Amino acid sequence: MTGKASSGFAFLFEMGCGKTLTAIAVMGAAYQAGAVDRVLIIAPTSVVAVWPKEFDEAADFPVTCRTMLGDKRSRLKAISDLEKYRYPKLKVAVINYESCWREDIFEALLGYKADMIICDESQRIKTHDAQQSVAIHKLGDAAKYKLILSGTPVQNDAIDIWSQYRFLDRTVFGDSFYAFRGRYAIMGGFNNKKIVGYKDLDGLVRKEHSIAFRITKEEAIDLPEQTFETRQITMSKKERNLYDTLRRDSYAELANGGQVTATTVLTKLLRLQQLTGGFLVQDDAERPEQVSTAKLDALKDIILDYVIGAGRKLVVFARFIAEVKAIIKLAENTLPVGKKSVSIYGDIKKEDRGPLVQQFQTNPDTLLFIGQIDTAGTGITLTAADTCVYYSKNFNYATYEQSLSRIHRIGQRNTCTYIDLVVADSVDEAITVALRKKEDLAKTVVDDWKKIFK
Repeated sequence: MTGKASSGFAFLFEMGCGKTLTAIAVMGAAYQAGAVDRVLIIAPTSVVAVWPKEFDEAADFPVTCRTMLGDKRSRLKAISDLEKYRYPKLKVAVINYESCWREDIFEALLGYKADMIICDESQRIKTHDAQQSVAIHKLGDAAKYKLILSGTPVQNDAIDIWSQYRFLDRTVFGDSFYAFRGRYAIMGGFNNKKIVGYKDLDGLVRKEHSIAFRITKEEAIDLPEQTFETRQITMSKKERNLYDTLRRDSYAELANGGQVTATTVLTKLLRLQQLTGGFLVQDDAERPEQVSTAKLDALKDIILDYVIGAGRKLVVFARFIAEVKAIIKLAENTLPVGKKSVSIYGDIKKEDRGPLVQQFQTNPDTLLFIGQIDTAGTGITLTAADTCVYYSKNFNYATYEQSLSRIHRIGQRNTCTYIDLVVADSVDEAITVALRKKEDLAKTVVDDWKKIFK
């Protein structure tokens, strides 16, 4: 961290390859060398509460880690307490992306004067002109050292990398996003505003890796195999009629003069997906109505076989809160007396999530982890289980890939099994096909929507 070398660096480690442990080692080495006294870590909300646990388990140097969670007053107090801390320890503040740019909090983070800032899952700042990205660029400009951690720094387009590297080192790709885009992207479409191709990608990759270290699972560790299976769910005649009616109505709206955009198509796909999960959201209703238990019945069979019968722990991911709550109720009614489940979804307080993960990992009576995929599919370790059920999935491939690595990572010794619950002849199949092809359904729906709704 001395000399003329870049003050920013990227650990582009695939999920499960130990980027968190490596980052802790870097922080420790920098602290013991006298280069770093204060660190700021910016992370996804679901990961914030995990960092103190990682320090407790891995740090062999003196460190105090405070999470900035709760309301604004609690967040400001956390960083104030850290600033006042007088013992000779590395001081680490951890905050979520969505909060770091808010009024008063951003100023407090600037006042904290972090020597090193780490962006965990840095793809969260890929949008160059988003308020949180701009704020993090400013925080980075004031810090001596910067580090980004990501297995998927490029999610949709190659230009995603510019904002992350603007934070890391402004000299790599320059200060201007539009100059960067002009160099590497080919523009076309209406008003020449759509990226239709790329040029000199080899040069872009060389520059990217000039301050990056990339590790894949194949290179780093001998992880067990992954196996995938699909459990086909058959709707009842009544449920099928309900689904087909909704599908036909959606098609008619789009085909008869409706504006076909990604937003309109995805909104209708969401309703179809909610229905395959057993819930129908009426236009004027406050809560979704449960109209089917087909997937829940299939999941119950798996719990009986894998958890109760074989005595194994199980992870279940679902997309919608209504599904998560239905699965929680199913677990309560199915697990034997004394056996427990834990769940993480949008309503669970951020500060409670780390202890829940720890409970699942260490408590032999906690057999089932139930997570909302957007909330619990990133940054946590669930290797106490080797089997994961997808009750429903997100349309985004990066989110899906992240969730796969919750059980398939360092510490896992068994073959990992993933079970998809898929309603036959439904949107579930389209989602599964897209994700298996490593595609985002959201990116293809505008062109392919007729195949799904017809």
